[in-house]
Amino acid sequence: MTEAKIYSGGCHCGKVRYEAKADLSGAVTCNCSICQKAGWMLAFVPASEFTLLSGADALTDYQFNKKIIHHVFCKTCGIHSFSRGSAPDGREMVAVNVRCLDGVDPQTLNPRHFDGKSL
Repeated sequence: MTEAKIYSGGCHCGKVRYEAKADLSGAVTCNCSICQKAGWMLAFVPASEFTLLSGADALTDYQFNKKIIHHVFCKTCGIHSFSRGSAPDGREMVAVNVRCLDGVDPQTLNPRHFDGKSL
């Protein structure tokens, strides 16, 4: 594992902006119904390592299935730059969409695949 760094990111139109301290060597791709369609690459960070800088009023929440993950997205541009939920141990977590981080080339990462479709 590499060391966690602070990254900035956000949506396409710029209304939603955040910072997250993440270790991108632990990035994940998933084949569940929403991740597959959206093409997400995720880095999971504790909620304490995530700061929403702007755009709280621009976010809309989408939940489905067991309704345990808050798939938030920008009402203006529709981009899902992060989601909120809980780790298996109950800790609050944020799943940051690596593709929405400034200056990060996802092609240089080697994400682990998660079989969410089988859950």
